[in-house]
Amino acid sequence: MLSRIYIKNFALIDTLDVSLKNGLQVITGETGAGKSIILGALRLILGERADVKSIAKAEEKSVVETEFSLNNQFKKFFIENDLDYELQTIIRREILPSGKSRAFINDVPVTLDILKELSSQLIDIHSQFETSSLFTSEYQFKIIDGLSDNKKIIEEYQKEFSDFQSLKLLLKKLKTQLSESNKESDYKEFLLNELEELKLDDVDYEDVQNQLSIQENAGMISENIGQILSRFHQEEIGILSFFHEATHKLSKISEVSTSFAELDERLETSFVELKDIISELEHAAERVEINPENLVYLTDLNNKINALFLKHNVSDLNELIEIRNQLAGDQKGASELELQIEETEEGIAQKEKTLQSLAVKLSKNRHKNIPVFIKKAEGLLKKLGLEKAKVDIELQDAEEFNPFGKENIQLLFQANSGFPLKPIQTAISGGERSRVMLAVKKIIAESDELPTLILDEIDTGVSGKVAEEIGNLMREMSEDMQLIVISHLAQVAAKGNDNYKVVKQDISGRTQSTIIPLSNEEKLNEIAQLLSGSKITEAALAQAKELIG
Repeated sequence: MLSRIYIKNFALIDTLDVSLKNGLQVITGETGAGKSIILGALRLILGERADVKSIAKAEEKSVVETEFSLNNQFKKFFIENDLDYELQTIIRREILPSGKSRAFINDVPVTLDILKELSSQLIDIHSQFETSSLFTSEYQFKIIDGLSDNKKIIEEYQKEFSDFQSLKLLLKKLKTQLSESNKESDYKEFLLNELEELKLDDVDYEDVQNQLSIQENAGMISENIGQILSRFHQEEIGILSFFHEATHKLSKISEVSTSFAELDERLETSFVELKDIISELEHAAERVEINPENLVYLTDLNNKINALFLKHNVSDLNELIEIRNQLAGDQKGASELELQIEETEEGIAQKEKTLQSLAVKLSKNRHKNIPVFIKKAEGLLKKLGLEKAKVDIELQDAEEFNPFGKENIQLLFQANSGFPLKPIQTAISGGERSRVMLAVKKIIAESDELPTLILDEIDTGVSGKVAEEIGNLMREMSEDMQLIVISHLAQVAAKGNDNYKVVKQDISGRTQSTIIPLSNEEKLNEIAQLLSGSKITEAALAQAKELIG
């Protein structure tokens, strides 16, 4: 239950600190006193968007803090989210002057998603302006599923449905990727075959260019080598003969004078090197031959490599190899995509079987409990002055799975006898909405484990006997939960286990709102004032006493 509300620097509230108890807690106050401000602050605890305009003193932060008395059913949530579990748990929102907001659970910073997940299990705020939720499929399923004790089944179903939706999105993404891949698949395969045909890993591009150059210039190379060798080997004026004679003469000189020994050694070394060069030239001359077939092969290979350089905008053989590997990977990726698609389709088929089984269970329980809902709802509406009202829930098979099963729901209503039931959104009038919603809230409260429900002027537009019945109904609801009611009805205020009043006053030239607990005598006077207006009469006091009983 909600045991304490603390608000600071929020709209017209300077500081508000009030403790609440279990049972029926009734809050009254004149129009414009600030009741909606308190609810607006509490909605921050539910994770709604913070507005910097709510800060009263712009230079200070705004704080909304609530304390809840918990039981061990919430312990699992705290463990799963790595939070400190406390029987008296404090939830706080802060709005900073910069406009940023922060959320805390037991002084641990949390995201708004975690805050919403916890607070939605602790408190529900329903305003008279929110009866349109009754028209939604989600709310109508909530009504019948609560009566049908479908909570565990619907939780399991929605987890499976979430996985099912994720798999469908994944399948769509994979098919899109495969489609895009297939659009270029043929061209990529052509490019890959073109690169693989050259066996690039076995190609030495520099050697290819060298061999090609030799083949293209074989005649010139042979001619020049021949001329070189001829000049070396001439008998009388050949270079070898001259070198041989020179080394012989320098050797004689070095025998006479050791100062020529180094020159003799150097000339001898040069002579040896020259003979080695001549030997290699002779071998090269033997290897150089015009081979038309080899020339054609090397020319073709070089042209293909250069064409690929140009096509792929690269200048290095290693870059071509990288491109080939990438294309091979793309082709392999397409195969892997097809395998992923097949596995995902199998997963979807399995999920469909599980969802179908759970949907059948949900539907069976719902159909079984529709008569229970009709009996309860019509009985409550009769008490609330709608004696002729009829209700029903219509379930129809759906073509696709939805978050609530494989069926659609329609809540039907008719306030007058002799007329057909119609979808509630088209059949209900403004004066009937609050009473129908109250009856529905009562039915939900019987099966829901929600600790705290706040009803904001849901009793607007009724009086007399109906108002008395509304008060009785709220008192009955409060036996199973903490029910906080904001009301202008004396009949409702009289049923409160505890009563509070929102007041607005001028303090130091500034209008401020706050909330005060009422003593028994103050409660009596407040009820009398609700009955008679600003001037409390003896008759009003007597009637107030009678209402309190």
